[in-house]
Amino acid sequence: MLPPAACGQDGGMPRPVPRHDRDAGGPAGVLAAKAALRERVWSQLREARVARFPGAAGRIPNFTGAEAAAERLRGLAEWRSARTLKANPDAAQWPVRQRALEDGKTVYMAVPRLAAEEPFFALDPAHLSEPPRKAASISGAARSARRVTLAGLEPVDMVVMGSVAAGEDGARLGKGGGFADLEFALATAAGLIGRQTVCVTTVHELQLQPAGTIPVTGHDVPVDLIVTPERVIDCRPRHGPRRPAGIRWEDLTEEKIAAIPLLSAQRAGRGQAGRRGPT
Repeated sequence: MLPPAACGQDGGMPRPVPRHDRDAGGPAGVLAAKAALRERVWSQLREARVARFPGAAGRIPNFTGAEAAAERLRGLAEWRSARTLKANPDAAQWPVRQRALEDGKTVYMAVPRLAAEEPFFALDPAHLSEPPRKAASISGAARSARRVTLAGLEPVDMVVMGSVAAGEDGARLGKGGGFADLEFALATAAGLIGRQTVCVTTVHELQLQPAGTIPVTGHDVPVDLIVTPERVIDCRPRHGPRRPAGIRWEDLTEEKIAAIPLLSAQRAGRGQAGRRGPT
């Protein structure tokens, strides 16, 4: 019999597992190695029964203990000094977004898959129509937040990223769509993320990997801090200052660019600048 996390909400047939890496670019060997590691981590979480509804496979796992990890992050000096966060929209980091709003921080949350002309929700804790818990959800943000373009964002002090796996060297593995790395690259190119911006992720202990386990490419963003319900791992001494400086167009497929209005507009702007020539 299927475990509850693998079944639908009513305990019926399992939901289809979404694939997010179908339009990913990059070396085939690296993509295959990442896919294999994702499957292994998802299986471990499922077998340990620590992946909450709707299950781990195909997703940033909503892990048991996500609230405890958020509280541990909340206790860090880096959290206390951050005034503005950019956060992923996944359920695993919902408690982080909630606590940020409770603590008076502005939260920018990406619209899932960046699939909109205004691809970010701007949640201002001083102007919420719902309590922080509700406002920090995707549906709540759609009701309570302003929708903004990249130009409507302020500089960010902390970036919160969801992970399928995180390495002790700061390497991070997402669910395969590359959206977290794209958001980071776009915000960096726009001057919204700088060297002082701290990148964090919250995960279950089973999602942790030894240094060197997660394959990385030039567009992969390392995390500075990994927070689990039990501990904090500072990865900065191991990964150094390595961060992508902007969009690596050579790593993007035409399908990916066409699916994201912001990317299509950015490329069109580059083409127009090229036709105008140097100024």
